Amino acid sequence: MPRYAAIDIGSNSVRMEAAEVTPGQPPRILASDREVTRLGESVFRNGWVSEEAMLATCAVLLRMCETYRRLDVVGVRVVATSAIRDTRNKKEFLRRASEAAGAAVEVISGREEARLIHLGVESSWPQNGRRALIIDIGGGSAEIIASQDAVLCAAFSRPLGAVRLREIFLKDDPPTPRQLHQMREYIREKLSTAVRKLSSWTWDRTIATSASAAAVAGVVSGVARPKREGIDRIRIPIAEVRRLYQAISTMNLANRRKLTGIGPRRAEIIVPGVVVLLEFLEAFGRHSVYYSRAGVRDGIIADLAIRNVGAELSRMSRDQRREVEDMGRRYGVTLDHSRKVGSISNLLFHALQPLHQLPPSCGKLLDAAAHLLDVGHYISSSSHHKHSYYVVSNSDMPGFTERERVLIANLCRYHRKSMPLPVHHGYQALSAEEKRVLLLMIPLLRLADNLDSSHERRIEKLECRWTDSELMLLVYSDGDIDLEQWGAERAGDAFRQVYNRQVVVAKPRDSQSGNRP
Repeated sequence: MPRYAAIDIGSNSVRMEAAEVTPGQPPRILASDREVTRLGESVFRNGWVSEEAMLATCAVLLRMCETYRRLDVVGVRVVATSAIRDTRNKKEFLRRASEAAGAAVEVISGREEARLIHLGVESSWPQNGRRALIIDIGGGSAEIIASQDAVLCAAFSRPLGAVRLREIFLKDDPPTPRQLHQMREYIREKLSTAVRKLSSWTWDRTIATSASAAAVAGVVSGVARPKREGIDRIRIPIAEVRRLYQAISTMNLANRRKLTGIGPRRAEIIVPGVVVLLEFLEAFGRHSVYYSRAGVRDGIIADLAIRNVGAELSRMSRDQRREVEDMGRRYGVTLDHSRKVGSISNLLFHALQPLHQLPPSCGKLLDAAAHLLDVGHYISSSSHHKHSYYVVSNSDMPGFTERERVLIANLCRYHRKSMPLPVHHGYQALSAEEKRVLLLMIPLLRLADNLDSSHERRIEKLECRWTDSELMLLVYSDGDIDLEQWGAERAGDAFRQVYNRQVVVAKPRDSQSGNRP
């Protein structure tokens, strides 16, 4: 399955997450990292990212880059938010940070930040059928999001981050009543636009994300930071938020650090974070809020998966496609048929990825084999699969490595007749990993080839569904596909051997009547 990485360079901390995404399932987290860098402190104080903050951030990014590169991710996105939107040395920061992160750092707008937060929440905790009001309290800004039936309807980005507010208002520890009053008045004014524009809405659920919300949830539930995963989706009454504010607003830093659920660095900025949450709940008349651990990182990974980033790795490059098609022409291959088999094989490769779990790069080898499996007919139609193996394995194929060419040749060899046997010298010459990859791809190629048995490209659409014992291929076509159905089910023997599932080919009723969805 595709693996993605996301890095969120925030005003308070840098966060990284790498995950493997399987359609229809929650992402499987492979690595997660977070470190406080306080990038926004110097920006909100004097307008520049300090050299100290820049060095610290780049060191963290370099470490995170090394982590995600070890995981063979196919897509990565690195974003910077509020502090870098505001800094005057943005160009220098982006140059140095991009080099450290191993990918271009993108400064995103507040609206894009809100979109990613919303996508992250929906990917981990879908709000289908509900009107949800979401707030993310970051280090530099707070994003307010209105969502209906999992669709983002409105978003507001306000300069209400916890680091920013501390730098502007809270000069003493503990803060003075005047400082707190000024900060609360400022927060109310900044919230007023969102409150006014959303005043006619009614809400089914209110959700708070970010580390500030996590700290509040931790304190209210008495859960320490290392066990914070257990408080995801916990409900927090506004009375508890108000009680927490009243307690911490008169505490000094040393006492705030003693509170269960608040880390030592979070204690430095927890007061403004709690005030923003309290003012938000009061302004919108909400009696409680749910905490969600989702955030920008989760939204980035969901977005990369939705856009199918990395799928291009499973497709041949222009030069590779030109090479296999030119080679096919030289040996009399019907290009319309080979292209159709290649298209079906690519569809099967992606649809069945949860079963084979091969890296995307294998998809292009399957596609190349689909174009070349019939070149052996040029020598003889008898045992043409063996002749195809000979032709491909002895051909110069610019654009493909030697090992790729060997795998393509073996795919051609086993696209029909027997599966690999110990007496087959070409198969025995493969490494253990190449043998494993080959065995997983052979059934897909056989199915694809037989689904165009007539060479008339009758298959217009194909859907795959499976259980623990069966693979159902739903084939959409206006024409007669009896030959394709028979061929695919016969080729299904190889699929059953490798994947332990019986292949069933069916034509949906709406396809039979000529009405496709």
